[in-house]
Amino acid sequence: MLQGITLWIREMRAHERVNPLGLATVLDPAQLLVAFAKNQADSLAVAEESLREGVLSCVLIDISRPLNLREGRRLQLAAKAGGTTGLCLIPEGMGSNAAETRWRVRPAFDAEKGDSTLMHWEIIKNKSGTIGVWDVQWSQKARCVHVVSPVGLRPGAKGTTG
Repeated sequence: MLQGITLWIREMRAHERVNPLGLATVLDPAQLLVAFAKNQADSLAVAEESLREGVLSCVLIDISRPLNLREGRRLQLAAKAGGTTGLCLIPEGMGSNAAETRWRVRPAFDAEKGDSTLMHWEIIKNKSGTIGVWDVQWSQKARCVHVVSPVGLRPGAKGTTG
């Protein structure tokens, strides 16, 4: 469960709305701030300042166009300076060369158990470590995600033996 305030930055033209109550299992809805910016340039400016200040526990930003190296690096430096976790929600295939890590996450519904919390997480880019695949599941009792089964390291990844 996230402790402290989380800021989610979205562009005004985003059609989907965030439902804070839908996130209640991972954060206190009262601790979620949603900011709407005019465009991605404004979103990036808000994210950078928020990360640098170090008063938030997490800053999420929805990306509507690929980040260039300068934009990505500025966000990285701001997050490091403020000690704040920053997450960019990037549509599949858009990417950013400046990302420290890049994850692909998709649902892995288990029809047998009727469990909608099972997810397939794949780290497809990691500048400083291993890339791999995991099936994870949300535990309501423990209020955290845990690995159901490590699918394994990707071929050629650092740390693989073959």
